[in-house]
Amino acid sequence: MKTIDIKGTVRETVGKTNSKKLRRENHIPCVVYGRDGNIHFAVHENEVRKLVYTPNVHLLNLLIGDKTYPAIMKDIQFHPVTDKILHIDFINIYEGEKVEIRVPVNLLGFAEGVKQGGKLNLHIRRLKVRAFAYDLPDSLDIEITGLTLGKSVKISELAYDNLELLDPRHSVVASVKLTRAARGLAEEEAEAEAALAALEGEEGAEAEGAAAAE
Repeated sequence: MKTIDIKGTVRETVGKTNSKKLRRENHIPCVVYGRDGNIHFAVHENEVRKLVYTPNVHLLNLLIGDKTYPAIMKDIQFHPVTDKILHIDFINIYEGEKVEIRVPVNLLGFAEGVKQGGKLNLHIRRLKVRAFAYDLPDSLDIEITGLTLGKSVKISELAYDNLELLDPRHSVVASVKLTRAARGLAEEEAEAEAALAALEGEEGAEAEGAAAAE
């Protein structure tokens, strides 16, 4: 997992008025939560572009004032209309302590069920895991090449070294469902096969009757 340095400035005052002022100046209000207390700070929008606009998880060095805080991003809030970043929460991480975080899912391969006319659905884009920070992967790879029509991948079927999956084990991560078009084609093929079988049966009966008459 990559580590990114982010420079921030301690906020002397907090509250809505101060937060609005920061946003007007293209800064983002932030908080890093730690066992020794929470630190309110601000970062410029440019500082977090390489962190926010990527699906992967990163370890962080938060450079706030004259101190450095190892951390991971916990949550981020966007404006519902403009998508402008409103606030970011971080978690201070400590050596020897595990953290809980959501890691993005990365599907590998081309599902067999899609070749058969099905549609691949990704139901959970990020899985919640518990692990030491240095064991966290950029993403969780899931091989789906052998996934056929009507089949799914559940959390209970997944396992990764040095981390624990925390979402319910029965949860479906990805599945291949039969589309209407594929269902119609399958029904047509089934009807054609049934008609062919019936015709072959009739021809066989006629042949048997002819043989008996001789």
